Amino acid sequence: MKKLISFLVSIVVPAFLIAGGIANSAVAQGKTGKATIKVLLENDKVRVYELTQKPGAENTGVVATSSRIVRALKGGTIQRTYADGKKETVIYKTGQVRLNEPGPAFTTKNIGKTEILFYIVQLK
Repeated sequence: MKKLISFLVSIVVPAFLIAGGIANSAVAQGKTGKATIKVLLENDKVRVYELTQKPGAENTGVVATSSRIVRALKGGTIQRTYADGKKETVIYKTGQVRLNEPGPAFTTKNIGKTEILFYIVQLK
């Protein structure tokens, strides 16, 4: 009986340790993962969505865009990286509204310490 218990412990304990390591890895990826986009309305004229970025999160889906209105529901600091490697830091204050004109493709990263939440109306 002792051998059976010893055998089970030798199998179960490493399994829990491995599972814990995988879970910690997944949590770490969630902290610096991708931005979350929730589409609220989309038709042939407009796309309305919320974009959430946790600290360290990146949004790699930004392409050359049309005009869009961005309201910071939760402000913060993002870094834009353009295709040519140029970087730009942009600070949004909570409640601030900006008109972003069409421009070249870029990606964004939340380089601040707080979660950012944008409400975006993009004209097509």
